Amino acid sequence: MGIVNLTPDSFSGDGLASDAQRAIAHARRQIDAGADLLDLGAESSRPGAIPTSLEDELARLLPVLAGLADCGVPISVDTYKPEVMRAAIDHGASMINDICALRMPGAIEAVAGSDCALCLMHMQGQPLTMQQQPDYTDVVGEVRAFLEARVSAALAGGIARERLLLDPGFGFGKTLEHNLSMLRHLDRFAIDGLPLLVGMSRKSMLAAITGRPVGERLAASIAVALLAVERGAAIVRVHDVRETCDALRVWQAVVGD
Repeated sequence: MGIVNLTPDSFSGDGLASDAQRAIAHARRQIDAGADLLDLGAESSRPGAIPTSLEDELARLLPVLAGLADCGVPISVDTYKPEVMRAAIDHGASMINDICALRMPGAIEAVAGSDCALCLMHMQGQPLTMQQQPDYTDVVGEVRAFLEARVSAALAGGIARERLLLDPGFGFGKTLEHNLSMLRHLDRFAIDGLPLLVGMSRKSMLAAITGRPVGERLAASIAVALLAVERGAAIVRVHDVRETCDALRVWQAVVGD
């Protein structure tokens, strides 16, 4: 999954909020580099991020969605707002990637009547404050229980199980040790065999391990992508598509799977 940030304040410095044409060109480069699908996000969810208005999010998102209508790969839209979900689906999105796991009022109703895929992610708290004091007794057990509850809520809302993906939410209200524990036990989040989406590319957990600034985390990002796939991730959400694809091709050639 190639990342396309349509925000002015992306933590990784690749935000393209002010220029739809540059964003479309970047998305097409991600496809050329080997992305099987794209993830468009028009509201930052980095730690400390201030919420974006509905109007601004739609203004950033819809021109890029329109410009990628013929791109040939599925488009995921990263949003928790029901109004944006509806607009994204109406403009051809194939997937909604929701950091709130359809907990916002009206979110389930906004997507239930469509056939788009839905990624349910765990987050403790909100982006503005989530990294201030993350706290768990058993991070793996608690995140798994949350995802189980959100799957049940989606099914109860009329959403077919085969539309669902799960994301344990690396970096969303977790310390380094929480993130490492989840990666060690990633297979436990594949509830009822549902596919896992994992995003650790360039995140601060990698800085905590390597000491590298955000622009120097390529090797670490590839390492965690490989570890995630080895532990069962079906989709890895990455900034550096070409390099990650090359690493995965080598890994697949060795393991034969």
